[in-house]
Amino acid sequence: MKTRGSNLPNLLFTGGAGYYLWLAFLGATVAAGALAYILQIRHGLIITGMRDPFPWGLYIANFTFLVGIAAAAVLVVIPSYLYHYQPLKEVCLIGEFLSASSIVMALLFVVIDLGRPDRFWHIIPGFGLLHFPQSAMAWDCLVLWGYLVLNLLLCGYILRCKYQSRQPSTALLMPLIYLSILWAISIHTVTAFIYSSLSSHPTWHQAIMMPRFLASAFSSGPAFLILILQIIGRCTRWPVEKKALHKLAEIMTIALFFNLFMLGAEILVETYAAAHHLTHRLYLLFGLQGHTALVAPTWLAIGAQVCALILLLFPKARHNLKLLNLCCTSIFVSIWFEKGIGLLALGFIPSSSGEIFEYHPTLAEIIITAAIWAIGLLIFTLLVKLAVAVETGALQAAHGQGEQPKSRESEQIGQEAKPLSG
Repeated sequence: MKTRGSNLPNLLFTGGAGYYLWLAFLGATVAAGALAYILQIRHGLIITGMRDPFPWGLYIANFTFLVGIAAAAVLVVIPSYLYHYQPLKEVCLIGEFLSASSIVMALLFVVIDLGRPDRFWHIIPGFGLLHFPQSAMAWDCLVLWGYLVLNLLLCGYILRCKYQSRQPSTALLMPLIYLSILWAISIHTVTAFIYSSLSSHPTWHQAIMMPRFLASAFSSGPAFLILILQIIGRCTRWPVEKKALHKLAEIMTIALFFNLFMLGAEILVETYAAAHHLTHRLYLLFGLQGHTALVAPTWLAIGAQVCALILLLFPKARHNLKLLNLCCTSIFVSIWFEKGIGLLALGFIPSSSGEIFEYHPTLAEIIITAAIWAIGLLIFTLLVKLAVAVETGALQAAHGQGEQPKSRESEQIGQEAKPLSG
């Protein structure tokens, strides 16, 4: 059944039992997070596990990780628009939606880490009192907000053209595409610079931080996208070709190799030269003075990435969806730890005064973190719901504003689209 734009709210919140359960789960998680956040506002950040020796915790860990997920959308855009790889072009909007949702989540994590939400306006370019250009954080806020606006412009324009059944203007679209590619790389480069510019934390104070951030982002981003595309392909009428998954798996494998290579280079240089900041690395790998809370997760994260890389080197393993999903899950979770709590521990344990304080997130932190992820997933779900309606012709402009859209089924005739089966 075809609907007009006036029925958009009804369309977004209408679906099967599974869709309603998913929305209810996300809504309940957000509500629980709101209650926990009220508690945090009332009592302050003392209800979290963060203390002076370890001032950044779960919030900043997720912020860093999500900026990488947002940047990874460029890996769908480049093959789609620069190399005209059609299977990925069909799902390019999904990557852009994931990017926009990730930026929203990243900004929300910054807000709750401020402690006071009324200070949020300071990180809005043009409104806040940013210490620009001296502050690296000011640059980060600028590129994040800019990339969010750019993503919304791109998605809005492409969807509007599909809604009106017309082709996007190349003269308008391609400059935005080129700009988004450069901007995607900049957002994670600037985030890495925030860490590497802190000379008081020698483990972070390295030029290799920036390429490592990009390599890890280009590993975890495609891993998450591969899992999401399969869910969308099974739960909606949006056709997702296996070729798109295979191409993303190839890109992910190359990025994962470079991520592990640079990790090995870091460990080799620090251990061989017995660098003065070797203590931080030894804590993660072997523990210090009986403090071993992160030793097992660190080795599991490294081992999971190495095993995933070995499997993904074989085309048969990449083309087996069960093995591919296992590898993607391992990569996503392990890089979330490595780039989150693992990265923070490298800088804060031991502290600059030599104190060993092991950070443990509290229940309130975990609930608030889950709520922000729920907000991001809710935004992503509604954007995908809208795009599916436009793509399949369920939502279209009034007659006369454009040609009648082709059905997705007719577009697949003659193509080598394969079902997403194991």
